[in-house]
Amino acid sequence: MVKACISFNAKRSVMTSMSLQNLYRSANDNTAAIWAENAGIGNVKEENYYDPVRLALASGIQPPVSLAAARLISELQQLTKDDPRADVLPEEGFHFTFLPLTLPLFSENEPLPEKTAELITLWAEFDAKKIVIRDLSLVALPSQLLLAGIPERPAIAMRQTFCEQVLDSHWKNELQMRHSGSPLPAPFWHSTLLRYGADFLPPSVRQFIIERQNVNFGHVAGELKLARVNYNWTTCYALQC
Repeated sequence: MVKACISFNAKRSVMTSMSLQNLYRSANDNTAAIWAENAGIGNVKEENYYDPVRLALASGIQPPVSLAAARLISELQQLTKDDPRADVLPEEGFHFTFLPLTLPLFSENEPLPEKTAELITLWAEFDAKKIVIRDLSLVALPSQLLLAGIPERPAIAMRQTFCEQVLDSHWKNELQMRHSGSPLPAPFWHSTLLRYGADFLPPSVRQFIIERQNVNFGHVAGELKLARVNYNWTTCYALQC
């Protein structure tokens, strides 16, 4: 699997609005360079991106789907309807992750470990807090399409605080395993609109992205929740504080 090559100097990084905009621009530029060298879709993946059945613990928002986002998802679904490798996010799974906490470790009906009580206690000060993510735009990775934006400052500080609290808890190992090889917390504030079952997105989707590269898709706002979720949040069971 080929990924856009972006380096970071620190594992724990607080991103400013300007650095996030530059980061998204850099990701698009890197992906464009990779696509320029690979006209086809490359190797077809034999496995799913994520476990299609088991659930993970994560925090995030499920904002209302704006008209712009709904149109974007609908157009992607129409474009890829005959391509079995394209996994487009359904509207009912529309979400923006705040901090993913674990890999998909749990079956749907499996009791959570006793130490979940500690996690719920940590989460109490963040539960139902409203966050806003503005200036949404398309960010292309070699085989994925993201809708990413700029969070308002309180959200950035809250996520950093929660991340550090979890790192000081009995959930440290699970959090670090979830972010293996990537910054903690991860810098992007996004929803994954499309996952493609090959190394690279096909030409039709690349053109779709290029035509909308400079479109501002507005903003989203929602209340934070801690939940047990599948990979695209179409299954979501909130943990009560």
